[in-house]
Parts: sequence; C-alpha cells; structure tokens
Amino acid sequence: MTQVIETIDVDVPVAIAYNQWTQFESFPHFLDFVESVHQIDDTHTHWRVNIAGVEREFDAEITEQHPDERVAWNSTGGDEDHAGVVTFHKLSDSTTRVTVQLDWNATGLIEKAGVVLGVDDRAIKRDLQNFKTFIELPANRSGAWRGDIAL
Repeated sequence: MTQVIETIDVDVPVAIAYNQWTQFESFPHFLDFVESVHQIDDTHTHWRVNIAGVEREFDAEITEQHPDERVAWNSTGGDEDHAGVVTFHKLSDSTTRVTVQLDWNATGLIEKAGVVLGVDDRAIKRDLQNFKTFIELPANRSGAWRGDIAL
C-alpha cells in the first residue's frame, strides 16, 4: 500500500477550513482528479474521478468525523481501494494547518509508474494548494456539516 502525507497552512480559522471540507460535492472545484462527488447520506459518498485519462467510480464511507478536528474515510466499493484522513490544526485564530494522509493500492501500470515517479505526492500537494486558494476567497465557501461520526 502506498502512503502520501501532505500539509498546508491556510489563512482561515479552523472552523471555516473544516466546514468547507465537509462539503464533499464542492471537491471538484479544488481536487484536480475529481469529476464529481455525490453525498448519499451522512456517512456515504459516491465518487467519479479521472486519473491519467482513466475514469473510475467508487463509494466511500466516512468512518470518523469530529468538528474542527478530522474527517476519515475508507473506500467501500468500485474501482479504487484507499483510505484517508484529513486533520485540522488551529495555528492561530486566523490560520489552520490542514494535513492529508492517503493510503491507497496502485493498480495497473500507469498508477504504479505514477507512484514510482511521485505523481501522487505532487497531485495531493497541488490539490492542497488549490484548496488554499479556494477557501481563502470568502465567496467560495459553501456551507458546513457539524455532525460527529465515530464508527
């Protein structure tokens, strides 16, 4: 299994960063490979992604979610096998550190080559930079879900 960990500091309070991350359907605005996310219920989502020209779909289950702290998930079916967690750390009243840890199984020649070349690390780093740009513009903020999940 491959693991990627990336971190970025965003110039918004922790609640704003966390709130936006709970709006899964907005992910295509800042996650390059994500074409769509459909939230089925509080703990289930359906994803459509395009990685190196290959479209894939999968379901994911939110396994842990605590306001202003973390969101964790596992894929549950479809073309991808991965798990991850995003954590939010208050650095000051106006700055938050966002850390993404993603564990995934590369399948196929293209994905395995991408791992060797560090494409996944660069993609997540770019996505976090996109998130920073997105969240720091107040007009982009689209809501919140403050529920607590512990499966």
